[in-house]
Amino acid sequence: MTENSSSPSTTEGDIRRLLEIMARLRDPETGCPWDIEQSFATIAPYTLEEAHEVADAIDRQDWGDLRGELGDLLLQVVYHAQMAAEAGHFGFAEVVAAIRDKMVARHPHVFGSESRDKSAAQQTKDWEALKARERAGARTLAGVAMALPALSRAVKLQNRAARVGFDWPTTGEVLDKLVEEAHEVVEARETLSQAEIAEEIGDLLFVMANLSRHLKVDPEAALRGANAKFSGRFARIEDWLAEAGKRPADSDLAEMDALWNRAKAEEKARAKP
Repeated sequence: MTENSSSPSTTEGDIRRLLEIMARLRDPETGCPWDIEQSFATIAPYTLEEAHEVADAIDRQDWGDLRGELGDLLLQVVYHAQMAAEAGHFGFAEVVAAIRDKMVARHPHVFGSESRDKSAAQQTKDWEALKARERAGARTLAGVAMALPALSRAVKLQNRAARVGFDWPTTGEVLDKLVEEAHEVVEARETLSQAEIAEEIGDLLFVMANLSRHLKVDPEAALRGANAKFSGRFARIEDWLAEAGKRPADSDLAEMDALWNRAKAEEKARAKP
């Protein structure tokens, strides 16, 4: 066993201790006043934030940071389970049992008698079929979480609709729809109210999510990459302006646009083998 590995008994003890810590923090008489005041609704935003920070650490390939962020995310599960236990709904053990049973049921090719001789694509289809059977009787779009990032939720909604045949058959038709929605935004800018313009922008973004899906691109990951690229280039603009004794507020669009192009050229030069 390596120095950093843990035995099952140590892991169980650590989990038990974490549960005890959370129970103590929530103790009405001896706990932390802030923790005692929290509810599912007030903790949920922190849960989303921690999940995003896990994704960010993965994007940065910062494995030390990922270890800490996964711990923060685990704490969120423990927090919600403690509040659920206090309300008499369920406890941490039931949370573990539910996901344990679900994973076994959804992997009959590993834990059951089905053959493992399938491609990853076929296993994905089987997974979706199992989930569909679990949702039998529910509406097609039911269960797609409202709290998902909007682009991710759009893709999930579109995937659900596509499974029952409601989808453009080709990427070209999605591109045609994209052009149509872009023209509607241009027209809306001149003639419609702010609320109507927002609706047209929403339609355009929804089609962009669909285009990403057809091209097998994760739109959230693509946008995170674009955000990182923008941040990096703008940081270079600030660096070059600082060398000239200036700040962005002391510059103008023409100068900063030229520096932006310089940053792009610098990136291309670095990318060359």
